[in-house]
Amino acid sequence: QVQLVESGGGLVQAGGSLRLSCAASRVIFSISNMGWYRQAPGKQRDLVASITTGGVSNYADSVKGRFTISRDSAKNTVNLQMDSLKPEDTAVYYCNAKSVLANSWGQGTQVTVSS
Repeated sequence: QVQLVESGGGLVQAGGSLRLSCAASRVIFSISNMGWYRQAPGKQRDLVASITTGGVSNYADSVKGRFTISRDSAKNTVNLQMDSLKPEDTAVYYCNAKSVLANSWGQGTQVTVSS
């Protein structure tokens, strides 16, 4: 079982910023495309942003220009910098690692944006 450890969620006012981090093992991190998904109550889990092993990133339209995904190979982490947060960004955020070996999820971290 691939272990992904997330950190950085919390409560912030609208317009504020948060930074999420997800740590993986070196082997899994090096071969996986990494992503962040989110799930609000009563809704499906949707892709927020992803980044390939080669560093190519992709964003949901709703977060383009506000969120930035990056991967740190020295620390085997994928980060999601979230700026200009809106109440509609409130959700549980999940880290994902996808490779030929596995499709794995973190435990989720709550992000709450107050208006």
